[in-house]
Amino acid sequence: MVTTTITDGVKVSVETQYQPEYSNPANEHYMFAYKINIENLSNYTVQLMRRHWHIFDSNSTRREVEGEGVVGVQPVIEPGHSHEYISGCNLKTDMGSMKGEYEMVRLLDNTTFNVQIPEFYLIAPFKMN
Repeated sequence: MVTTTITDGVKVSVETQYQPEYSNPANEHYMFAYKINIENLSNYTVQLMRRHWHIFDSNSTRREVEGEGVVGVQPVIEPGHSHEYISGCNLKTDMGSMKGEYEMVRLLDNTTFNVQIPEFYLIAPFKMN
């Protein structure tokens, strides 16, 4: 399932996948991969500068992660183009969620704005049975 939102002409779509080969449920270690596509629907070139994540386990554990760029880059995205990357998140439970925002800058006038990352769920498939 793909979760999508649009903020100020920037579309963010997220798709998740449980990673059983990197998980160890006996030790409360559940690994998930997520693929994010950031599409610039605006008329301005933008650059992703920072990310800020809110990560929730189903046992009420909350974490925040902040940093520059995504997977080591601060991509410049021209109008009509997109940037896609894959990253991962480990949880202590077999289900949880993530949401957040990207700090972007419009290169034309150096205006900074935040783009919402829609909340998406990380659920191990065996939890769905």
